[in-house]
Amino acid sequence: MNESLSSMIVPGVLWALVLFSVMSWALLLIKSSQYLRQKSQNNQFSKAFWAAPDLLTAAEHASQYPGSLARIANSGFEAMIVDDTPRNTQQLAHTINRSDRLERNLRQQIQKERRSLESGQAILASIGSTAPFIGLFGTVWGIMEALQSIGVSGSASLETVAGPIGHALIATGVGIAVAVPAVLIYNFFLRRLKLASANMDDFAHDFDALAQRSAFAIDRQAISNKRTAVREAS
Repeated sequence: MNESLSSMIVPGVLWALVLFSVMSWALLLIKSSQYLRQKSQNNQFSKAFWAAPDLLTAAEHASQYPGSLARIANSGFEAMIVDDTPRNTQQLAHTINRSDRLERNLRQQIQKERRSLESGQAILASIGSTAPFIGLFGTVWGIMEALQSIGVSGSASLETVAGPIGHALIATGVGIAVAVPAVLIYNFFLRRLKLASANMDDFAHDFDALAQRSAFAIDRQAISNKRTAVREAS
């Protein structure tokens, strides 16, 4: 291998590890902002939703508020909407009863929200698992270069050996220093994901119980009239 290229291996490994470290801390900031924003949005929506006097008002809140719970509720209301337009009962979409459609919509929306929250987790897991080995590779390569240099110089004194090998060992230390925060950040957000998923599942269960009171149906025209009234009032 070209000598100049060979000498770039260890610095390249170190720069790669620095990049991994920057990615880990950037994901910490991005994901923290995502979870804090979602928590605030869900708290606001939950207060408005459960304070609503009827399902029509709750449906209006679901269409107006941001956040994962609002989107789950909105998908549930979409499954409950009933209108008076003629339907071809031979179509497969109309052979599913509203209870099953509601359960499917809620489940699919929860899965979408989970996938959104899972974004970046694979990167953190990859950094945490590979960074030590990348650092070890840099160390092994650095030691090989050091031994070659010693062979060329013909001197094996402590001063000659300690410097290059000590420099090579830095790569392993950096790899571990990059991996540990990545693993901790991954585990932290894994815990947050489980809590958020449980919160969404609980809301979906409560929504399903609430929908049973209206026989899993809500009138499309009533929603339209409600939205018109809200706009006129504002």
